[in-house]
Amino acid sequence: QVQLVESGGGLVQAGGSLRLTCAASGDTVSRKTMGWFRQAPGKEREFVAALNGSGGNRKYADSVKGRFTIDRDNAKNTVYLQMNSLKPEDTAVYYCAVDYHRTQSVSTEDYEYDRWGQGTQVTVSS
Repeated sequence: QVQLVESGGGLVQAGGSLRLTCAASGDTVSRKTMGWFRQAPGKEREFVAALNGSGGNRKYADSVKGRFTIDRDNAKNTVYLQMNSLKPEDTAVYYCAVDYHRTQSVSTEDYEYDRWGQGTQVTVSS
């Protein structure tokens, strides 16, 4: 079964950038839809971005559109989330997840995703 490990989180000032990495092992995710979600303290987990197996179909939450970019390197079994112009409201634990049932379409619903990483903390100071 696939294992997902996120990295790249940390503390950054508002306006700064971070690049999150989600590395998969144990099985290939190269043709599967992958997503990033986040959960802030006291809030429900929310969709951030997702892309299909080829990377040709991408979706973003309105709150991050134009600032975040999701990408993947199928040769490395890895998905990335480039986060620019960070805001304090982006502070959360960020999770990557794989949707075993989709290769072309992209879901924004967390219940559609089958396996999750342990998360990486992103803190944006004002």
